[in-house]
Amino acid sequence: MRLSIRSGVCLAAVTCLLAAHPAISRAESVTGAGSSFAAPIYGAWSAAAQSATGVTVNYQSVGSSAGQNQILAGTVDFGASDAPMDVQKLESGHLFQFPTVMGGIVPVVNIPGMKADAITLDGAVLAGIYAGDITAWNDAKIAALNPGVTLPDTAIAPVHRADGSGTTFVFTSYLAGSSDSWKQNQGAGTSISWPGGLGARGNDGVASTVRNTEGAIGYVEFAYASRNHLTTVRLKNKAGTNVAAGLASFSSAAEAADWKNASHFAVDLLNTPGKSAWPIVSATYVLVPLPARNAARDAAVQKFFAWDFTNGDSTAEKLDYVPLPKAVKDSIMAAWKSGK
Repeated sequence: MRLSIRSGVCLAAVTCLLAAHPAISRAESVTGAGSSFAAPIYGAWSAAAQSATGVTVNYQSVGSSAGQNQILAGTVDFGASDAPMDVQKLESGHLFQFPTVMGGIVPVVNIPGMKADAITLDGAVLAGIYAGDITAWNDAKIAALNPGVTLPDTAIAPVHRADGSGTTFVFTSYLAGSSDSWKQNQGAGTSISWPGGLGARGNDGVASTVRNTEGAIGYVEFAYASRNHLTTVRLKNKAGTNVAAGLASFSSAAEAADWKNASHFAVDLLNTPGKSAWPIVSATYVLVPLPARNAARDAAVQKFFAWDFTNGDSTAEKLDYVPLPKAVKDSIMAAWKSGK
């Protein structure tokens, strides 16, 4: 199905309607699983919303592939994935998909003496590093992007996700869009056959491996880089600008996205135009049964996300996520409530 953004649906009214629903007049506990990218915000929203909604959310950060599998199997009340689910799977699994927040995927490095954002990379160079074609930090292709920067003759140790990961889907999609060779030989997916490098589970695992491996480079959600005090790099974007990762550059990418034509709300946020846009931005998605498998639990999940959409933007921003535009949130809740 193709959903257009419809304004005029008041989230506050939706929240009040759900609060009056007899199926959730008592406290309700729901379970979710999937994206590690989204784990910090779902944890923070759960803590903030519990007293207001009476809904307790138990969320397991097990990776996007596991999140998709668990909601298809019916073992959780909602799944979470950074990779949009295939349309055929959505329809055959009778699932409704919607984004909750957006955020940036950032390369992080461990180069002794190198400060955050002191070097610049681009998509082609990142593809060359992960393909094993660029093996030292003073390689001529990296030096060409960093005139005047002293680069060490240190071996590069690429670190990738070892688990099925929506973060990997986003990152490899960016590489495939930046390098024909990568597109043809490795491609994009939640789990791919990596040419080499070190594998680690979850954003936390990649962050820890990079932090403890001299010469390493990895990719993580920005909140993990910030929380672990990892060294980020600048990226050359589609406009040719060397931009730093942060809420401003993520927001710039989101503003340029084509929300109106996003089938199943699966908006493309990679390499959006704009002088200040960060090139690796993704929405993270929730998957719920539609029609509901359990009316009370579905109503509780709706109540939780309605509260988040109304009250959770400031919390999202504090954790370095970009909130959805209000019109998108309105459209999501209207479509979910109507069952379309």
